[in-house]
Amino acid sequence: MQFAVIGAGVIGAGWAARFLLMGFDVKIFDPDPNAQKIIEQTLTNARRSMPGLYDHMLPTEGKYCFCESIAETVTNADWISESSPERLDVKHKIFDEIQQYCSHKAIIASSTSGFKPSELQDLSSNPDQIIVAHPFNPVYLMPLVELVGAIETANRASSVISYLGMYPLVIRKEIDAHIADRLLEAVWREGLWLINDDIATTTEIDNAIRYGFGLRWAQMGMFETYRIAGGEAGMKHFIEQFGPALKWPWTKLMDVPELSQALVSKISDQSDDQSGHYSITDLEHIRDDNLVGMMRALKLNDWGAGNLLNTVDTQLKTMDSNLTTLLTHRNNIQTIHRVVPTTWLDLNGHMNDSHYAEVFSQASEVVLIRLGADQEYVDRGFSYFTVDMKVDFLKECNAGDVINVVTDIIIAEGKKLDLKHEMRDLNDNLIARCSQFLLHVDLELRKSCLPAEPLKSLLLNLEATISN
Repeated sequence: MQFAVIGAGVIGAGWAARFLLMGFDVKIFDPDPNAQKIIEQTLTNARRSMPGLYDHMLPTEGKYCFCESIAETVTNADWISESSPERLDVKHKIFDEIQQYCSHKAIIASSTSGFKPSELQDLSSNPDQIIVAHPFNPVYLMPLVELVGAIETANRASSVISYLGMYPLVIRKEIDAHIADRLLEAVWREGLWLINDDIATTTEIDNAIRYGFGLRWAQMGMFETYRIAGGEAGMKHFIEQFGPALKWPWTKLMDVPELSQALVSKISDQSDDQSGHYSITDLEHIRDDNLVGMMRALKLNDWGAGNLLNTVDTQLKTMDSNLTTLLTHRNNIQTIHRVVPTTWLDLNGHMNDSHYAEVFSQASEVVLIRLGADQEYVDRGFSYFTVDMKVDFLKECNAGDVINVVTDIIIAEGKKLDLKHEMRDLNDNLIARCSQFLLHVDLELRKSCLPAEPLKSLLLNLEATISN
């Protein structure tokens, strides 16, 4: 597919980064002289963090170019992301120009957080072509995209969004601000009142969210969380127990404090006290590292955003021919090709020693799977256990570094499997080496035993190769 981005601010640049890192070329139009700088800074952040979400390499990064006009940008484009300022008159003018030059079948996806599709489509020559595709910042990490518009176009857009590793939420009925921002608006409005009435500061409100319900919402959302709060009786009991409290005058959702200069200054000063000692780049890195860490943690339970990441990893694994090639030799077996995630760093800023062992264990797992000791084999009651492992650390590696592991099978005899791994960087410099000795085990008896078929026959062939 050919992607186009109209408007290269924070959101437009985020879209461009997502497209590029998923292997697609992008044409960009933005007359702002700072647009190139924003794109490069966003790409730098995305290259540092996005590949760390996955345990397999992303596709080869696409190429981008800036165009001199909207016409040049959208010609032959299949997907056109519009991320211009939230002014309807500006968007109408842009859509009119886009539709003069783009394909009739192209998807024109507006990043608008507030306007409805019907408002965007007003006066359009091909209204069903224009939909809302509302992402969340940073677009290269946050999975949710709210899709609103003609169902046929929204469904086509949904397939594209899924392929990009994101989560498409198709909204059946259009409404101002869609779904997510309406929920955020309610919390934001109440937060303004708490500051206005000197009940809480920006720091205290943020702490209430990030140390409290924000953690629950990150993995279960609101209704599933409240279902648990209802105990075994479930949601019905929760509503019956706590529903009456909704009539109490706790919140001021239908009213907004006057955004006087005094209130604006109060909020601004509190925000400066809270995080003014960090640069915006520092805060972006902290945000991205936290998001990667939380979503990688959710991968372990295949839950929420973690389920989405596992789905993408499965796709990336299928694309990686090294991991799907049958094992027919014992030397220089390509086992790992991936990026170091930010969650693997220690206090010194480089990869923690425990993750070297993790990478080598993953390399062993690749060898075992190719040998036939896969999940089905484990389900039959057999596997390999590591009984000895030694790692030599030769060179440090950092977040975003690409690492490759090759593995040699030294011994494949009876119960024994002896492996040697080498980890190298993109310049083929040796980073670390590892020797790993494994024994074949009967999982029910928890004792070593001889391998079963088809592993047994393949190992005999490897033994013959090693002997020669």
